[in-house]
Amino acid sequence: MHPSRAIRGRTTRLLEGKHLLVGVSGSIAAIEVPKIIRELLRHGAEVDAVMSPESTRIISPEAVQFATGRPPVLQLTGNVEHVTFLGPGEGRVDLFLIAPATANTLSKIAHGIDDTPVTSCASVALGGGVPILVAPAMHGHMLQNPALRENLERLQGWGVGVIEGTSAEGEEKVASPEEIAAAVLHRMAEGPWKGRRVVVIGGAAREPIDEVRSVTNESSGASAIALASQAYYRGADVELWTGAMRLPTPPWIATFPWGSVEDLRALARRRRSVLRAAAAVLVPAALSDFTLDRASGKIPSREHPTLTLTLRRAPKVLPELRRLAPSPTRLVAFKLESGRSADEMQAEGERLRSETGADWVVANDVRTMGSPDTEALVLPRAGMRHWIRGPKAEFAGKLLDDLGRELANLSGPTARKGTSRRHRRRPPLRRARAR
Repeated sequence: MHPSRAIRGRTTRLLEGKHLLVGVSGSIAAIEVPKIIRELLRHGAEVDAVMSPESTRIISPEAVQFATGRPPVLQLTGNVEHVTFLGPGEGRVDLFLIAPATANTLSKIAHGIDDTPVTSCASVALGGGVPILVAPAMHGHMLQNPALRENLERLQGWGVGVIEGTSAEGEEKVASPEEIAAAVLHRMAEGPWKGRRVVVIGGAAREPIDEVRSVTNESSGASAIALASQAYYRGADVELWTGAMRLPTPPWIATFPWGSVEDLRALARRRRSVLRAAAAVLVPAALSDFTLDRASGKIPSREHPTLTLTLRRAPKVLPELRRLAPSPTRLVAFKLESGRSADEMQAEGERLRSETGADWVVANDVRTMGSPDTEALVLPRAGMRHWIRGPKAEFAGKLLDDLGRELANLSGPTARKGTSRRHRRRPPLRRARAR
């Protein structure tokens, strides 16, 4: 068995049954192509590749063949590969990804020039309505070239999605394999989450003692990151509201920081229109039950051999979220328990539901904190309780799939669907103009 088959579907199966064509143009970033292809394979895709002549000077076709498990197209022949892959009928791919996409290749596509296998494939894809994503890579000044900006604007106007990379050392570096895979998943998504808005609130609250100290809960933020990522993979437009996090947040997710419970309440009020429009608000955050009066400056430790703090009950966030995001938005609350039986966890979860107005409650035991795996009791408002066990990413995906089946039956503002093109963290054209 070829190694490419051994890794297929190892991360998710969301691209299972999808056939992708990767176009490789002549940027030094072409050395990243095997990693990009194999990341797509890990989500279940079938991948073929087409290479421009210039790209073969940078990366060997054998390396690309190793990644895909099949030989790349190096030139168009009597087999009319560009039509076979992107024209009508059997064998047509579901998406054409150009990574890396050079300034030269992008400009040729924008003006209908077909002088490499990659640009010819793009021409057929544009004419036949095959989705196209491009991941630019070039010197930073080239991206500022007004001709290139105009060409990118033209391509975007035709529905081409741009996956923005990172600006560093004077270069516009190609996006990471994980970023590219996320953009492909988002564009190819089907099902109840596509085009819906999702808010995930995660991390830990920090209640300040003074300007440098705080009282906090334990939370890595891993569950929130998993939920936000899996919702994005399924086509949702996602916001991740982050308290204190131990893990980095995915660069393709829009994030909004908060600190204390009061900070979170203020953020919720500022973004009330987002909450009201959301299909679901999921709250795995470790919210403080207690707060205190913040001292000005820094409490001098030399003057206080002991220090007594007076804690008082913090305001509850979930009822306020319910008020700001009324039905049909689905509010999903998380309840952490210690040493409880399943029946006791269910009773506490039902109590939380009645106190907060949450639609779903997810109850889990403290022993899973810090673990890569989750074992949680899911309590839908309508339906039988059930357990979800496994790695956090799998847990998040299964929970969203369960909730998605309920959303599929909804009508009204949260059921709005549309083709989302949020494949970049910020518009590269506007950023280039600002320089």
